[in-house]
Amino acid sequence: MSLLPGLAESTGVSIPTAGSYISAYALGVVVGAPLIAILAARSSRKALLIALIALFAIGYATSAVAWDHSSLLGARFLAGLPHGAYYGVACLVAAAMVGEGRKAQAAGYVMAGLAAANVIGVPAATWIGQTFGWRTAFGSLAVAGIATMLLFWLYVPSVPRDPNASPKAEMSGLKRPLIWLTLATASIGFGGMFAVYSYITPTLTEVTGFSINQVPRVLAFWGVGMIVGNLVGGWLADRGLVRAIFAIMVWNVVFLALFSLFAPSKVGTLAVLFLVGCGFALVPALQVRLMNVAGDAQTLAAALNHSAFNISNAVGASLGGMSIAMGLGWSSTGGVGALLALLGIAVMAISVMVERSARTTLQAK
Repeated sequence: MSLLPGLAESTGVSIPTAGSYISAYALGVVVGAPLIAILAARSSRKALLIALIALFAIGYATSAVAWDHSSLLGARFLAGLPHGAYYGVACLVAAAMVGEGRKAQAAGYVMAGLAAANVIGVPAATWIGQTFGWRTAFGSLAVAGIATMLLFWLYVPSVPRDPNASPKAEMSGLKRPLIWLTLATASIGFGGMFAVYSYITPTLTEVTGFSINQVPRVLAFWGVGMIVGNLVGGWLADRGLVRAIFAIMVWNVVFLALFSLFAPSKVGTLAVLFLVGCGFALVPALQVRLMNVAGDAQTLAAALNHSAFNISNAVGASLGGMSIAMGLGWSSTGGVGALLALLGIAVMAISVMVERSARTTLQAK
């Protein structure tokens, strides 16, 4: 996302159009997560993680050598294919290594790795892209993927396969309304985060007044908020899951709306972006919500959670781009984000009502 201006210039498209590279990656996640989860249901989870990282490396190597808009779109789609299945399986492996009451914290630790990448990886990739070109940034990630495969092989423990896992058992999860409603909560409610994040670089330079060289440090500050959010979110979710989900989504409504208000101020923007980053606490909370309602479809549900978050990526990037294209300004993405977060609260409320209704019906029988 932070490389969008350079990508747009190299491929001869506008920055809002270059947002389609984000959407293509997100579409790859949406397609790859359920497909891989179903087909690999009986696979060793450690071997599956290594295979998914290999596909990640191939996707980024292909992105590095893309020659035009269409080829880069295809490469970003390929790179996105393993994303959802990887994070879903990684969260399941982490949850299997801790006690029952610490599942959300374990998922939070996994997702804190993603958040830490925003403190270290995103600024580093932004600097590499600005200094040596975006192709070098993508190529570096391909090399990092190869190194990660080796580290996984050496250090990730083998987790016993679920004896009940099968493509049929995973597919059964698609019949559960609570899975779909939880996924819809993520798809809509988290879109606001990406409405802002997708266009953060031009917003910071055109509205707030930061120089392009200062953008990596601002993104690192946002990433620190993400780390805090993932760790605190997991802790909160283990102590009251549904209550934590609602509280985090209300938090997101407030601070996404404030982003539009404080965007012209450097100090205000830094403070708000840190607090918006804390809203990533929603990720581990919804991950555990899915584990709780998935039944035998654990791998599919865990993977689909990241499909849902990348649907929100596509929705947020698209609606944020529309807002900018309509002339509402770069900072209008905050208002778009707040509205999406508000819609997510409504969907989650419906999910809770359906769950309570099902329990009441079961008790009556």
